Amino acid sequence: MASLDRVKVLVLGDSGVGKSSLVHLLCQNQVLGNPSWTVGCSVDVRVHDYREGTPDEKTYYTELWDVGGSVGSASSVKSSRAVFYNSVNGIILVHDLTNKKSSQNLYRWSLEALSKDSSPTGIIVSNGDYDREQFAENSVPLLLIGTKFDQIPENKRNDVLTRTAFLSEDFNAEEINLDCTNPRYLAAGSSNAVKLSRFFDKVIEKRYFTRDPSQMQSFTDRRRFNFKSLHSD
Repeated sequence: MASLDRVKVLVLGDSGVGKSSLVHLLCQNQVLGNPSWTVGCSVDVRVHDYREGTPDEKTYYTELWDVGGSVGSASSVKSSRAVFYNSVNGIILVHDLTNKKSSQNLYRWSLEALSKDSSPTGIIVSNGDYDREQFAENSVPLLLIGTKFDQIPENKRNDVLTRTAFLSEDFNAEEINLDCTNPRYLAAGSSNAVKLSRFFDKVIEKRYFTRDPSQMQSFTDRRRFNFKSLHSD
C-alpha cells in the first residue's frame, strides 16, 4: 500500500459546516462521534479505485486536506493557509444547506485556494465581483457538497435545492447533498457514491493522465458577472 500513487484534494468551507465529519465519513465510512474545530489543517486518506471494474482499474491514495475555516485579518489568513494550497489536484467545496452565507462564501474560498490572493473575511459576496468563466476555465476539478440536508424543513427543500443547482452551475461542478451523520447518503451504488467516484476519477486523470497536470489555473483575467442566484430570498 505504501507504494500507491496519490492525489491531494482540499476540503474547503466555513467553520461549522461539517468538513471534519464529512472527511471522516469519506475516509473511515463511519460517523464522527465527537467533531471538534479544526485548527490549521487535518489530513486523512481515502483509498480509491480509479475506473473501477474496467481494464484500467488502479488503486490510488486520495489525501483529503481538511483546512480550518476560521477567519481573521487578511494577512494572518493568507500566511497561515497559503502553505496548504500548493500542488492541489482537486477541491471539495463544503457548505451548510441551512446557512446561505456559507454557500456564498464558497466563491471566496475557491478563489483563495486557486489564485492565493483573496481572504475569506467579513461579508464575502456583496457586489457580484465574480466571473463564472473563472470557474469554467479552471483546470482543477471541483465538487460541491451540501451538508445538514436532514435539517432542511420539507417545505423549504425545493427552494434550497434550486439555489444549490445555481451554485453548482456557477462552479461547473457536480453537487452532492447529504447528512454526515447518516452513511446511507453515500451507500455503494447510490447516485451520490457515483458522483463521488466520478470526481476522484477526474482528479486522478488530471494528475496522472493529462499534460502538465501540476500546473494550476491562474485567475488573472477577472471579468465581472451579475451574480444573482444566491442573493434572491
